Amino acid sequence: MPAPSPPDHFVLPDLVSHCPFPLTRHPNAEAIAAASDKWLDEGAPELSPKKRAALYGLKSGILTAHCYPDADDEHMRVVADFLVYLFHLDNISDKMVVQGTEQLADVVMNAHWLPERYAPTTFPGKAQPTEELGAGKMARSYWSRCITDAKPGPQARFKQNLGLFFEAVQIQTMDRDSGIIPDLDSYIDIRRDTSGCKPSFDLIEYAMGLDLPDYAVDHPIIKALNQAANDLVTWSNDIFSYNVEQARGDTHNMIPILMTHNQLTLQEAVDYVGNLCQETIEGFVDNEKRIPSWGPEVDREVAIYVKGLEDWIVGSLHWSFMTERYFGKSGADVKKGRVVKLLPKRQRSN
Repeated sequence: MPAPSPPDHFVLPDLVSHCPFPLTRHPNAEAIAAASDKWLDEGAPELSPKKRAALYGLKSGILTAHCYPDADDEHMRVVADFLVYLFHLDNISDKMVVQGTEQLADVVMNAHWLPERYAPTTFPGKAQPTEELGAGKMARSYWSRCITDAKPGPQARFKQNLGLFFEAVQIQTMDRDSGIIPDLDSYIDIRRDTSGCKPSFDLIEYAMGLDLPDYAVDHPIIKALNQAANDLVTWSNDIFSYNVEQARGDTHNMIPILMTHNQLTLQEAVDYVGNLCQETIEGFVDNEKRIPSWGPEVDREVAIYVKGLEDWIVGSLHWSFMTERYFGKSGADVKKGRVVKLLPKRQRSN
């Protein structure tokens, strides 16, 4: 009997309908998004024409508008700059070997720890260029604006979580360079940091003028809500991004991991991740009912923060069909029909 033909498509799970949270949008979304795109465009003159076009098709500012809809214009602009910058970091680190990601991390974190000036390190093996890299200049730009009124707690958490992002990216890079496809549990641990959700969630506090006390942030229920939001955003993104990633041979995605280690077919792997996403949303809703009380003022801030996590969940799901990053200009059709035609394999290129 001949072997079955490989699939030429897969069907998306209906995560949008399963999400119970209302979709809202910042009233000045378009103008702020356009200004943020221009900021990244001007700050990265090395972008190829193809990458520059992709920047505008990304619509990162629209993601910001749905995930931080209640922020004022000034704060939303800072967050929009960070998110488009985060996508930029993801794009450039994807082309680097380990040493390159280490230098990138050092330069970017330098800008966060010393925002008032560039002070390159000269330690052997860690030496930074005399002239600050563009990635460092852009980080200094948004961070110097952020810390003018960001509260101490979210500032500290943001820097810590951005550091974890870079550590995880370096592990991802080592796996990619070595041809390693990690097991599911190892992948999930790394992906919770490579997603960039942790520092992005810290910016909910910044955008809304909050400074949650450590005892609230570290409470098991709040940590579970934060992790569930991260997992939903991350795992759904693995589904939405799978097609373009498989075309370029990228295996840092839950779907090829399940196909490799669990011997699932493509559709079985997609359905598996979709079920995990649905269970995660249900767990998030259940934990919302179990949030303890710490008094009126802390409870008010916690409620605003948790709404921010809700906005991230629903906003990222809908934005995934608005951006051209995953489905080109066919996002609306894919959202409606949920059928994704597989792209042909291609060579990795810059």
